[in-house]
Amino acid sequence: MTRALLLIDIQNGFCPGGNLPVPEGDAVVPVANALMAHGGYDLIAASQDWHPHNHGSFASQHPGRHPFEMGELSGKPQMMWPDHCVQGTADAAFHPDLDVERIGIIQQKGTNPAVDSYSAFRDNDKSALTGLAAQLTEKGVTLLDIMGLATDYCVKFSALDALDMLPGVKVRLIMDGCRGIDPLTVDAALAEMRDAGVDLITSRSLLE
Repeated sequence: MTRALLLIDIQNGFCPGGNLPVPEGDAVVPVANALMAHGGYDLIAASQDWHPHNHGSFASQHPGRHPFEMGELSGKPQMMWPDHCVQGTADAAFHPDLDVERIGIIQQKGTNPAVDSYSAFRDNDKSALTGLAAQLTEKGVTLLDIMGLATDYCVKFSALDALDMLPGVKVRLIMDGCRGIDPLTVDAALAEMRDAGVDLITSRSLLE
């Protein structure tokens, strides 16, 4: 069995002080570091939101729109976000306390200004692949643990896509290694992932 850990968007932008902070987002960093140091994984991968400055999901690109309103992008409904994780900025960098030296694959996403990309595997309209699924398949991954930010968006879409795009791979969500934006949508996301076939576990079960 080849075990992989996928860290979703543990970046400054999604942590306290960032442009799109997830409540207690930085609390996932020690969980990630502990799991990486434990040595139970053959491969560590991390996704990184990497938006151009004019990304169409930014409210600033739509006159009259405000962050956290529903708008439209390329003819489809789109949540309007604050400008965040712009390529090359400190906001897009991984959290400074994250042990990036242990990460073997960094998959950037959200680079097309015309479509958002919550999942680490493909964009939201499912037309463009990031290449991460192919890399994990090439490495022979049979078990994939996922954690990071945010539970109700990028984590959820990544976990569901992993089930869809990595047939035969067991997918697990490390719940205490995740934080979400809204408690109601977090609960719904956990239920959706569980119902789809994602195993919900804790880091304690892996570190004992």
